[in-house]
Amino acid sequence: MISTGVLWGLLGVATFSFTVPVTRFAVEAGMSATFVGSARAVVAAVLAATALLLTRQRVPPRRLWPRLAIVAAGVVVGFPLLTSYALVTTEATHGAVVIALLPAATAAFAVLRGKERPGMRFWIAAGLGAIVTVGFAAVQGGGIGSLTGADLLLLGAVVAAGVGYAEGGLLAREIGAWQTISWALVLSAPVMLVLSLVSVQADPFVVGPTAWLAFAYLGVVSMFFGFFAWYRGLAIGPMATVSQVQLTQPVMTVAWSVILLGEALEWATAVGAVAVVACAALAVRSRR
Repeated sequence: MISTGVLWGLLGVATFSFTVPVTRFAVEAGMSATFVGSARAVVAAVLAATALLLTRQRVPPRRLWPRLAIVAAGVVVGFPLLTSYALVTTEATHGAVVIALLPAATAAFAVLRGKERPGMRFWIAAGLGAIVTVGFAAVQGGGIGSLTGADLLLLGAVVAAGVGYAEGGLLAREIGAWQTISWALVLSAPVMLVLSLVSVQADPFVVGPTAWLAFAYLGVVSMFFGFFAWYRGLAIGPMATVSQVQLTQPVMTVAWSVILLGEALEWATAVGAVAVVACAALAVRSRR
């Protein structure tokens, strides 16, 4: 029987699986990458502040704010901005394969943060996953040594999200799942609001209602409600088990990219996705 934690985790991952293709659609439609990456956090912060006020949540103790800052830097600032910039020049299917390394990264940072001592197989699998991911990106770019700026941005996004997911999962056990992402959003709101306003002034745009609908999904679902489910699943745990659910995300993301954006699914992309997911799966499972 599937545990409650895994079910919540699956719900969160399902919402996240649309993030890459929807982001790609928004920037292709004409929205600036900075606006897409920052303004969606502002929308989510408004929802978060409203929820915190309506439920009269207590402000977290001062000792937790540095940890909330880590969550905010990783999943509110780092991942959205880095992926938005990357998806200006690379396809969503390619981005999905690189981001497939995220489960292994989350597990690795959870190990380091929790001072666990997994076996050598875990580190070999995690390292192999990183090598396979970089190799895939290089080969698609034209050969070894030809990593593009978009690939580096995507790898940076993986690191940022891995840190944010691991720290957020631990914090969710102390202050609650939705409270964790809500306080992180509120904390980062001033910076993201400034970035949003500056981006609109520097690069104004006019887009249709479909693009705004895509942006609304990113702000309301990807940045807010999706984290409710994901952090709740990690909090219920066990985190090592729930984090395996992330292995389904790149498969779903590739499928949505093909269906929604009409991107071609090349054999190299399919092979790369399978290889990266297999390495991530081995890392996550061996951690247990």
